[in-house]
Order: sequence, then structure tokens, then C-alpha cells
Amino acid sequence: MLKKNVIVTGGLGFIGSNLIELLLEKKYRVINIDKISYSSNFYNTKNFKKNKNYKFYKCDLNNFKKLDSIINKFKPDCIFNLAAETHVDRSIDNPDNFIKSNIIGVYNLLQSFKKYSKRYNKSKLIHISTDEVFGDIKRGRSDEKTAYKPSSPYAASKASSDHLVYSYIRTYNIPAIITNCSNNFGPKQHPEKLIPKIIYNIINKKKLPLYGDGLNSREWIYVKDHCEALIKVLRKGKVGEFYNIGSNKNFNNIQICGALLKIMKKKIKVSSRVKIQFIKDRPGHDLRYAINSKKIKTQLNWSAKKNFFAGLEDTVDWYLDNNSYYKSLKKKDIVKRLGIIND
Repeated sequence: MLKKNVIVTGGLGFIGSNLIELLLEKKYRVINIDKISYSSNFYNTKNFKKNKNYKFYKCDLNNFKKLDSIINKFKPDCIFNLAAETHVDRSIDNPDNFIKSNIIGVYNLLQSFKKYSKRYNKSKLIHISTDEVFGDIKRGRSDEKTAYKPSSPYAASKASSDHLVYSYIRTYNIPAIITNCSNNFGPKQHPEKLIPKIIYNIINKKKLPLYGDGLNSREWIYVKDHCEALIKVLRKGKVGEFYNIGSNKNFNNIQICGALLKIMKKKIKVSSRVKIQFIKDRPGHDLRYAINSKKIKTQLNWSAKKNFFAGLEDTVDWYLDNNSYYKSLKKKDIVKRLGIIND
């Protein structure tokens, strides 16, 4: 069987690097394209950087000439687009970077792929998006037909990119698929995000800052389950379709802190200084996200397998075993988060 060539954009990031690791295990050839932003980290690829089936290229999606050259050189059977600015707080502070990366960057990728896919019509583009495009879901769960109602500049930029991809599917008949996933957690996640932030603060005897009353609820999925779903979409997904990817398990931020404290108290001495600190809420903060993943379960035979608390313990173990991961980041990128009081 011939090895398939796969391009992963944003492969130095959290989900991208976990996806590449899984693709290499399944004997794909992988080309990693990443512009090397603050959340990109070569530490994430250290376990496979010498793999003969792996190549890395520094490239911003806004550099059309270089991007187009890489795509035409390697002739990918699939492109997974994970290149994006992703942190809501940063989008509130500076929406400009999100417009450039998440909309204009995707436009450039689509322009290149539109030409390429005409010559190589067995290729696929899989555009990875978020459940945040659906906005606040007060009751029930959003499915693939739920209208978009983004609340933050980040969510709006991702919604825009989803619409742009779908317009190219309808107008230019490009072979693309769009996935919308719930909140990921697991190894290699940048500590601006809640779970690694809490782990970092517990290790460093700091308070645990939560927005508002801490009752904001998210559907959590272990990153490796998400990556398995993406490979299932590659192999069996239908071009032109949307697929929601989730676990059907919701937890609020207070519950997350409580679970992490319970796990970490079994592994390290936790300072009495470590306690929840409620802070001023984020502007436009959605209370609840929840998605219906029935379509991918019934049509592609995929479902999340990792128990949430087992995944949380594996995540804690990874950060404790990889203390140098935090050291590989700039300190300002670890502790500074819009609206959070640092002590």
C-alpha cells in the first residue's frame, strides 16, 4: 500500500502536533506547515522530528507564493487545516491577528487548493473549526444544522472561515469537509488555556483565577479522541459535509478546578495558597457550549473513548513529567491572560 502524503497546517500547536503523532503512527507521510507564532512549540514535535516520514516548513498561510509552492511540491492526498489564532482573550485584546490568520489565511489556502485539486482530484481539504461558532447554547445541543451565532472575535473569525470554505465547496466544487469540535484537553496544550493554566498555577503555588461565578460549562474531549475522529473523517468522510466532534460530557470551570486539585493532591504537595479566585467576567462570555455528535457516530462509526477523569489524570501526568515544556515557553506567555489577576 502506497503511503499517503498529508499536510497539517499549524502542526507545532496543540491539536496539530497530536494529530501528526497519530498520523505518523498510522504510517502517513506528514508535512508540517507552521508560521511559528507564540503558541507554536518545537517541544511538541521532539518525539518525531527525526522520523523519516516527517518534514517541517516554516510558512505563514498569508505567504501565498510559498504556501502554493509547498502544496504543489508535495502533492498531498489531504490537507488538515489547523492553522489558527485560537484564544478568545487574545481576540478581545487584538482582533487584527485573528482576521489575518483565520480568515485571510484560509482564503489563501483555498485559492491554492482550488487550483491544486483540479489537477489532483482525489485530494481532500479538512477544515477544523470549533463549537464556539454556535454561540451560547442554553438548552439541548447544537447539531450541524444549527445557525451560527458567534459571540467573540475569535468565534466570528472561525465562523467566517467556515462560511468561506463552504462557499468554495458550493461555488468551485472543491473537495472539502468542515469539522466543528468541542473543547480539547490533553498533552502539549499552551498554558493560556484553562486546564494547563490551572495545572501550572497549582505547581507554582498560585491562585486559580476563574471568570465570573465559575459556572461556565464546556463539553470536553481528550485531544487524541479528536485526532482519531479527524483520521476517520479523512478515510470515510463525505466531501461537502459538516461533522460535529464531541464527547457529550459537560463540566463547568469549578468542577474542572476541583477535579484537578483532587488528582494533583495525590501526586504532589499542594500549597494552602492554591484556591479559586473569582475575577471580573470576560466580555461577551458564553455560558454553555454543547454539541450533538450523532452524525459522525452513526455515519462514520466514531465515538469518543477516553473517560474524562482518566484523560485529566493523563494530562496532569504529562505536565508533571514534562516540566521543561513550561520552561520552553516565554514567561509572559504563561502568566499573562486578559482580565486575569496574577500574583
